Amino acid sequence: MPLPRRLSAFAAPFLALSLAFGLAACGSDEPKVMPDRPAEDMFNEAMSLMDAGTPADAVKLFDEVDRQHPYSVWATKAQLLNAYAYYEMNRYDEAIAALDRFIALHPGSKDIAYAYYLKALSFYERIPDITRDQSLTNRALAALQEVVRRFPDSKYARDARLKIDLAYDNLAGKEMEVGRYYQKRNQPQAAISRYRRVVELYQTTSHVPEALHRLTECYLEVGLTQEAQTAAAVLGHNYPGSEWYQDSYQLMTGAQLAPLEDKGSWMSRAWNSVF
Repeated sequence: MPLPRRLSAFAAPFLALSLAFGLAACGSDEPKVMPDRPAEDMFNEAMSLMDAGTPADAVKLFDEVDRQHPYSVWATKAQLLNAYAYYEMNRYDEAIAALDRFIALHPGSKDIAYAYYLKALSFYERIPDITRDQSLTNRALAALQEVVRRFPDSKYARDARLKIDLAYDNLAGKEMEVGRYYQKRNQPQAAISRYRRVVELYQTTSHVPEALHRLTECYLEVGLTQEAQTAAAVLGHNYPGSEWYQDSYQLMTGAQLAPLEDKGSWMSRAWNSVF
């Protein structure tokens, strides 16, 4: 599924660095010989290239700043902007490698929260649709959770929490897809294990009502009527107006049963552990 980038608000402070670090250097008459150029000159030219929408050219200059002036403040900022330039080019693995290096070298930087956030985005931007393998979704989720854990009060954490919800929804969607696959092929036990994961692990996602209904169907099919009644009851209690509950209620009525929650069921325990 397509997912929003929403990065511009967070990248703006870095794209404005050229104003704070002496644009006058860009206008010097100094010969453009790479080994002899001052860090300020190269850095500001790289920022101009970023503003012009040519990050590939900017990367070369950021690399040169780091190579020629490795212990300068310019090199530190160039390392981070280098990662951002790779991100802008959708070269996410290179962005992550650059960010890992920045994090290792500058753990106390005032920009460290942004570095962790940009690393998380470099995974998040590649989250696939639910028909494909979700290993990148899991990596994105872990990286986003690290942002929240390390920098809970930052603006990056606020955005990371929103993206965590979307990642969870993707993972739940994948479980539902696999569960439906098994159910259509008359493998209700295998389907139950997938729907159960949605209820236990992804209770804040949009897929839970359907998962509870599918559990009602599957439990009835295998003759576990008490579990079917519990699934329908939990569904009715938490989503009373949903179409999924209406379908489950009709199933119960057709089987001459009523939604009735077993407080000792795994569904009740799972629900109470979150709510």
